[in-house]
Amino acid sequence: MVDPVRLELIKNALVMVSDNMMVSVLRTSRSTLVKSNMDFSASILDADGDMVAQGLALPGHLGATMPALRGCLDYYGDDIQQGDILASNDPYAGASHLNDIFMFRPVYKDGERICILGLILHHTDLGGRVAGGQAADSDEIYQEGLRIPPSKIYIANKPNDTLVRLIEHNTRVPDKVLGDVRAQIAALIAGEAEILKLAETYGADELKKYMRALIDYTERLVRNSIRELPDGESEFIEYNDDDGVGGGPVEIKLKLTVKDDEIIADYTGTSPQKGGALHPNYWFTASLTYAGLRTLLPPETPNNVGFYRPITVIAPPGCWVNPQFPAAVGARGQGGYRVRTVVTGAIAKLYPGRMPACPGGNELGLSVTGVDADRKRFLHVEFHNVTGRGGGPNQDGQDAGPYWLGNMANTSVEIIEAENPLLIDEYGFLPDTGGPGKYRGALGMVRQYRLMADEAIVQQRADRHIFPCWGLFGGKPGALSKSYFVRNGNREEAPSKFVKTMRQGETFRAEMAGSGGYGDPLERDPLAVAEDVRQEKLSAAHAEAEYGVVVDGNAALDVAATEILRQERRGASAK
Repeated sequence: MVDPVRLELIKNALVMVSDNMMVSVLRTSRSTLVKSNMDFSASILDADGDMVAQGLALPGHLGATMPALRGCLDYYGDDIQQGDILASNDPYAGASHLNDIFMFRPVYKDGERICILGLILHHTDLGGRVAGGQAADSDEIYQEGLRIPPSKIYIANKPNDTLVRLIEHNTRVPDKVLGDVRAQIAALIAGEAEILKLAETYGADELKKYMRALIDYTERLVRNSIRELPDGESEFIEYNDDDGVGGGPVEIKLKLTVKDDEIIADYTGTSPQKGGALHPNYWFTASLTYAGLRTLLPPETPNNVGFYRPITVIAPPGCWVNPQFPAAVGARGQGGYRVRTVVTGAIAKLYPGRMPACPGGNELGLSVTGVDADRKRFLHVEFHNVTGRGGGPNQDGQDAGPYWLGNMANTSVEIIEAENPLLIDEYGFLPDTGGPGKYRGALGMVRQYRLMADEAIVQQRADRHIFPCWGLFGGKPGALSKSYFVRNGNREEAPSKFVKTMRQGETFRAEMAGSGGYGDPLERDPLAVAEDVRQEKLSAAHAEAEYGVVVDGNAALDVAATEILRQERRGASAK
């Protein structure tokens, strides 16, 4: 017999343990990727390796933890004991890419395994041909850095110094990476203590019983929620500009089927596996698909394996979203964003009014490395994947807001400048870049970096230079991304993906795509357009050209001129 009150209490307690592990990491980590960008996630899995709870973390990691743990459990079998911490980053053993080290701490009471704690953390550098591990033009996994198969980084509460030293000798910034490794380990050990307190409160067997009950409850809840959706089928196609090595574009095709209490997401027809490192492997593709479909369900739905039991993800081996060994996957985050937008696009088509237009951003992954004035190696790695939400059914896109399938924070200008010989000359909005619509898409943003060291290698993986962020239901696309170097006063356009040398005083400028608009721009409230002009989010010329709204030099609305212009536009479109 399961007490619903106790079930709710235990559910919340498990989420709290996950969140506390995340707080521990934030307080003790060394890299900006973790303490500022927040590129990590914590979760709790039952004794068999099924996810029970996830903290306030990256939604895209919802389905990524279990495959990595399964790789470890399959390798070690019964050779797991109290005090062990398992680790792996092997994309071909359940992990996603080499920079994400998955660690797992089994928790025991009286010799019985209660559960397993999991932490995914993106580490700044694990070697490879290009610092930071994000180079789009790597064409096999061997070029991307240290590949850690399922291993033990702690054995019976003692550190595995061999593995730790191996990591130390395969990173360009060992202070940051080992600091983050230790933060990851410490958080797992702290989480273990909290789980043991819960086991004391409820009893180990009772806690395990309620973990299983929580998973089963979630599955019932999700199936009931799917039944409430109209059965239907939709297809949506998205495009990546290229494959990272000059080939392209890449077509990502999704057929979404909702029937009875199940959902099938089928990527059959997607472009085949190509060169480059932008492919998301199957587990990452599935995880992002789950995260996208999660938006169809009530917000109170628990995040555990019960959620995605009713969901089938099909991605034929060898297609772009399920590359086969030894394909490179280091820059899979950029390809993953395209999976996210194809899922949300299919949902928007199947259930109009449920989704906003395409989010903006150039899906920027940037690394800058060299030596500073003290001849010390520096490595700045930053992700600025989105610029804000697309226009929605009843509201504008959120300028500078996080993409709800990303949930990462930005890296502050002050931290970048304090830790690296870089100056941020500009960071702000780009006017006239949000997709026009009844509800405007979020503005694109710009980040401009100036190098103060003698020389550095700059790597960018980005997109949306060719295919814009789409609008919905009459809304227009957002502006495209652009990248530039300024050298000796000359502005030089750069491709979306590159590895280049930058010298002292030169600048690199990343202009990020605007989000898509929603609905007919001629239906936008003229006062809202005038306010955007007043705030310098739109120019007066853009307001007139795209919205049919006339304002004077003080951004005051000319009501009569606007009405005449809009009537003319509507008449012309009706012919």
